[in-house]
Amino acid sequence: MNSKTQILIPAGLSLLVLGYMSVFYVKEHEKAILFRLGEMVESDYKPGLHFKAPLINNVSTFDARVLTLDAKSERFLTSEKKNVIVDSFAKWRIGDVGLFYTTVGGDEFQANLRLDQIMKDAMRSEFGVRTIKQLISEDRSELRETLLAKLSPTAQKFGIELIDIRIKRIDLPQEVSSSVFQRMRAERERVAREFRSQGAESAEQISAEADKQKHVIVANAQRDAENIRGRGDAQSAEIYAKSFGKNPEFYAFYRSLQAYQTSFEKTQDTLVLKPNSDFFKYFSSEK
Repeated sequence: MNSKTQILIPAGLSLLVLGYMSVFYVKEHEKAILFRLGEMVESDYKPGLHFKAPLINNVSTFDARVLTLDAKSERFLTSEKKNVIVDSFAKWRIGDVGLFYTTVGGDEFQANLRLDQIMKDAMRSEFGVRTIKQLISEDRSELRETLLAKLSPTAQKFGIELIDIRIKRIDLPQEVSSSVFQRMRAERERVAREFRSQGAESAEQISAEADKQKHVIVANAQRDAENIRGRGDAQSAEIYAKSFGKNPEFYAFYRSLQAYQTSFEKTQDTLVLKPNSDFFKYFSSEK
């Protein structure tokens, strides 16, 4: 190997190393910061290939995807001075990578600590003006929007873009749960008693109205029956009178037959009469 070749090979290798050290690549899910001797120079890099000065510049990349802060369960006081246990989480990503680096050192763990603290402060404020009933029954989206509006400006000071905040669970401590359950039970029993009382009152009114209508209907029916019976008796008497006037002897005979039928209807009945009494006059062969 001649001297020229010995010079060109190291020079070529040096150029390749310098060329490699002069470029850097930013991926789609990354954000990058360019430093010059430890001082931040540039942070607004698009995904793709970029150049830097070797040995003078160095590059740090950060994950720009959506990250999750799963906050630990925390106790908050409601407006009734009652404790509630809240589980929540937040979705965030790096917004301004330069500000993110200068405020939290580009550390995801430190960012979660800061975000967790400001979330708790905001929740403590919001839960303190709401009752337990409001927290359980109200639409969670309203609370979410309120928290996002409060937290987003503060999160932006750390270069964080806050995407979403969700309340996973709101529980009562055991001692409070028992107390609330007893109050709810007493309230439901009071409502049940009120409904039963109203039902009994309505039943009495319906029963009284039904009895009134029954008596009216029965009285009207008896009145009509008496009228019909009276007219029937009058017609019967009139018919009897006309029949008696046409043939008194036959009428007397018919009346005697009716008397016999009535008197001898039961076999155990006993009549003590003379055989020649008027009652048996139609039994006599002479007659």
